[in-house]
Amino acid sequence: MHWFSLSPCPDPGRADRPSHCEIREFVVPVVGNALAVDASPNGGIAVHGGNRPDVRVRARVVANAETQREADALASQVKVLTDDGRIRSEGPQVAGRDSGWSVSFDLAVPSDGGLDLLSKNGGISLADVSGRIEVATTNGGISMTNVNGDVRGHTTNGGVKVELAGDGWQGAGLDVQTVNGGVSLLVPDGYSAHVAAGTRNGGVKCEFPITAQGALNRELATDLGQGGAPITIRTKNGGVTIGKR
Repeated sequence: MHWFSLSPCPDPGRADRPSHCEIREFVVPVVGNALAVDASPNGGIAVHGGNRPDVRVRARVVANAETQREADALASQVKVLTDDGRIRSEGPQVAGRDSGWSVSFDLAVPSDGGLDLLSKNGGISLADVSGRIEVATTNGGISMTNVNGDVRGHTTNGGVKVELAGDGWQGAGLDVQTVNGGVSLLVPDGYSAHVAAGTRNGGVKCEFPITAQGALNRELATDLGQGGAPITIRTKNGGVTIGKR
């Protein structure tokens, strides 16, 4: 599986066409109960929670064109907008196969705020955050590390990786799913939760002994430790692995 991370500039782009890459940085206040980030149509999102009162935004703008001058000019027309608690980008419609632009976001946020993260062609990763969180992309993987709260995630074409931390889920629960891709759940020793995992075309592998219910090699439902909040991970086409972190 490939997980999204924000690469620095300069960007090599495609070797057969000129490319412009730049990093734009902003610090914006927290507005409302949830931060909305839209990286559509082409871009990924990486979120890192911490002890901070505001949001630091690093936007990676990449433009490609037939000439370097055209690539530079295209990048200058791409806007990164950070108003009303929403972070997104706008740019011109581009004709032709040899021109295009994308904006990916790297965000440092308060650890306990809500998040609404959306992409179309790009991966989404988040770490050390809790709250009401919605994550959705079409073509890209989803990675979650040390998350809690009421967390929902979905991708169509991409893998899912979840790494839990602490001694049990804090909040309503987790439900993250993919259609085409493998799913991995890593759990620390002594963790308490109710885990449900499944696949339609693939297998379910658990790397430690448990008492489970479900269809052999397709579905699994079990209480870890003392049980607790539901943690659901599913795919239609791919394998599922549950292991120790």
